[in-house]
Amino acid sequence: MSCLNRLKGDTLINGTVATLILIGAALLFAGVLASRLSTRFGIPALLLFLVTGMLAGSEGPGGIPLDDPRIAMGIGSVALFLILFDGGLQTDLKNLTRDVTVRGALLATVGVMLTAGVVGVFAATALGLPLADSLLLGAILSSTDAAAVFSVLRSHNVGLSPRLRTLIEFESASNDPTAVFLTVTLIAVAVGNAPTGALVPLSFALKLAGGGAIGWVAGLGLVRLLNRIDLEHDGLYPVLTLAAAGVLFGLAEVVGTSGFMAAYIAGIAMTGRVFAHRRSLLRFHDGVAWLMQIIMFLILGLLVFPSELLGHALPGLAVSAVLMFVARPLAVMLCLIGSKQSFRERLMVSWVGLRGAAPIILATFPMVAGLDTAGTIFNTVFFAVVVSVLIQGPSAGAMARLLRVDVPMKQAERLPIEIDADAAVGMTISRLTVEQGSIADGGRLLDIGGPDMPLVILMRRQGWYFIPTGTTALTAGDELHVLGTAEMIEAMRPRVCDAVRCDL
Repeated sequence: MSCLNRLKGDTLINGTVATLILIGAALLFAGVLASRLSTRFGIPALLLFLVTGMLAGSEGPGGIPLDDPRIAMGIGSVALFLILFDGGLQTDLKNLTRDVTVRGALLATVGVMLTAGVVGVFAATALGLPLADSLLLGAILSSTDAAAVFSVLRSHNVGLSPRLRTLIEFESASNDPTAVFLTVTLIAVAVGNAPTGALVPLSFALKLAGGGAIGWVAGLGLVRLLNRIDLEHDGLYPVLTLAAAGVLFGLAEVVGTSGFMAAYIAGIAMTGRVFAHRRSLLRFHDGVAWLMQIIMFLILGLLVFPSELLGHALPGLAVSAVLMFVARPLAVMLCLIGSKQSFRERLMVSWVGLRGAAPIILATFPMVAGLDTAGTIFNTVFFAVVVSVLIQGPSAGAMARLLRVDVPMKQAERLPIEIDADAAVGMTISRLTVEQGSIADGGRLLDIGGPDMPLVILMRRQGWYFIPTGTTALTAGDELHVLGTAEMIEAMRPRVCDAVRCDL
């Protein structure tokens, strides 16, 4: 009989695990399909992820109960630092100039504080909320969301200059620590554990500077490790970088600095350097970032109760309007005084200040702390975020065209083969286009080759890829995919084209 009971118990456990796997996989599957619908019909993917979670929640057809904000806060924190790590890896250092860095840092600190103050004052005067709760609401909504901004700017609907795009992405990835610090500080004030006033700015500066320093050192160290370690299986390299990002975040938080800042700066420290399996690791972390984004919005959709949102519709709309048309533009205009950005570009920066999952994650902090107004704050924030994603996200491309700051989108070609250059010899892969009148036009491949030239590993002509030989005739418009060092590629460039036309 005991064996039979154990067998039933095992069957029950296995059935429960199988059900959880089925539900989780189905939600992820639905999220991926939702992203496809987003591309086809112009619906924000983040909103579709959120709606999918709400439909699967306790008040939806799925009926999955989730009423513990600690779960959302924990999962959201993990997802956010992985998204920020990938954001740093994807940053183009050529566009991260001194002006962009300084202005982005101002927006991520002073701009966040100004936004929080304006929203807080409005909520206290127009909505009748207590001042402490109003400022807490402003702090939670003060930062733009990296996941939302990356998703919108990297879609095929928004074409911005590299300098403007880098500024917006740099700000969105680096302003979360400021919002987290303000939120935690104001919650401490609300529960009667306020820090000493003089220590607040010093603590904030130490958190940001300390997190950035730890991230930079860790990023450089990870590059050296990847280039020196010789793992037996290639599949272990993504595991190594994923674990390193987690260790980095945890270490930075344990020592009292910002783990989010550390994760982002570590990615930036790595992105301008050559390391083993670079292409495959970048693709892996891009996939992880998308996975985290889907999971984060699904969890948040499960956490919310739609029936409680109706009562916060008007406050949410009012806060959204002030956030989009007053607080954000004011903060941007003040922080970009004297910058190289034109007035139209500043308006664009103001508009692409999307609120996403990061503010909602911060809205769970008062719930975990047990504040009486936590429910009101969470529902107001949730409503404001939905409005931001629904209005600002889809209109970003149209706004760029209206302000005449858009540039033609350049869609990178996907190679039909996978190539990962050896980090030990500093090889990179570039694409060169044969221009009319160049040395290569009308010649043969061997005419532009040589021991100091890169290896042409693939050619594309009229949409068809093939592997060339030395006697292959070249003509204007041919695309040469070459493998070599940066010096070798620069040596070949004058023979085929006059302008830089390569995709790393």
